[in-house]
Amino acid sequence: MDPEGLARLDRRIAGCRACPRLVDWREEIARTKRAAFADWTYWGRPVPGFGPPDARLVIIGLAPAAHGGNRTGRMFTGDRSGDVLYQALYDVGLASQPTSAHADDGLELYGVRVTAPVHCAPPANKPTPAERDACRPWLVQELRLLRPTVRAAVVLGAFGWQAALPAFAEAGWTVPRPRPVFGHGVHVELDAADGPPLGLHGCFHVSQRNTFTGKLTPEMLRDVLRTAATAATAAGLPPTKRG
Repeated sequence: MDPEGLARLDRRIAGCRACPRLVDWREEIARTKRAAFADWTYWGRPVPGFGPPDARLVIIGLAPAAHGGNRTGRMFTGDRSGDVLYQALYDVGLASQPTSAHADDGLELYGVRVTAPVHCAPPANKPTPAERDACRPWLVQELRLLRPTVRAAVVLGAFGWQAALPAFAEAGWTVPRPRPVFGHGVHVELDAADGPPLGLHGCFHVSQRNTFTGKLTPEMLRDVLRTAATAATAAGLPPTKRG
């Protein structure tokens, strides 16, 4: 475990300007704002991962939301997708509170780190393949730093799944051939030549479209999180701090 290494990585991520389209978009949103957040000073930069450096479980999404993470500076914070995710993490005992409103609200995650394959808010929530690939080295470095402790991963949505598989491979796990296909509830074991395996779990994304239509219900999300947390607990995830 290298807490300082992860903190340095987070600072480097926050200063990245590699993708001109994403830089222009995130900064334009930070200037124009949404009327409801007119009094906010938007973060307007790449959003690093959130959670302890000794996490046993990693949750991988898609990218920050324009008026969520791009505003607050924390993954899945300040938008409805985050409301669903952090409520579920709280319900299964992996978060100290059920809400994530801003970066200084006191929220703690227990043995869980939340990150994404793209760290800047993209127009229409759709990063291009080139932007995804340009951002991959950050995820690879984060996974390498987490390798001493991480034992399970939950990937939210098909985009995150497709982006995460090569990152897992570059970080030291063996991805089966042909590559496993995304699906809600899919579970794949990724072996490693020089360490313990990683339990990979697929879950529909916590997007408003999925949660409003019932494609992903709170119970479905809790079930995946419980399954992944149980696997990580068997491999050393500290007991949750709630009953």
